[in-house]
Amino acid sequence: MYLDMRKLKNSELGRISVEEFKETSKTPIIVVLDNIRSLNNIGSVFRTSDAFLIEKIYLCGITATPPNKEIHKTALGATESVEWEYVESSVELVNKLKNDDVIVASIEQAENSTMLDTFTPDGSKKIAVVFGNEVKGVQQEVVSNSDVCIEIPQLGTKHSLNISVSCGVVLWDLFTKLK
Repeated sequence: MYLDMRKLKNSELGRISVEEFKETSKTPIIVVLDNIRSLNNIGSVFRTSDAFLIEKIYLCGITATPPNKEIHKTALGATESVEWEYVESSVELVNKLKNDDVIVASIEQAENSTMLDTFTPDGSKKIAVVFGNEVKGVQQEVVSNSDVCIEIPQLGTKHSLNISVSCGVVLWDLFTKLK
């Protein structure tokens, strides 16, 4: 049985303005980009973070910052809505977040990692999720200083996902668990 379906027009989506976004209550999630080299990945993370009302993005190390034409191509304006800040050292940032009582979770394949599907966030605290470099992953020192490593279960022949895909999977999962 198929229902009649019609794609919605942009005017029917009920999107909020950038000003309304800034005033809206945010999901208690912080995204940390640890040395991301791809400008398209950075832009995609901004766009995904906008979709799930993420509180803030930290851009660390070699991660490029807005304004940037290549980031804008995939962010589609989300660099204007989502709060962001550049911090040179991911390690120092992680330590600061932990001191601020934020749970730090590196998204990484590691010994004693917790699979994403079995991870339950503590809804009383903010969580910062750290995504690492496309080749090297999250820095070991950041992993070592994290409260938990969360791993996305993968069953195929490849051992990794693109960072923008990983970000989408993790943010959607945590967003649904926190709501």
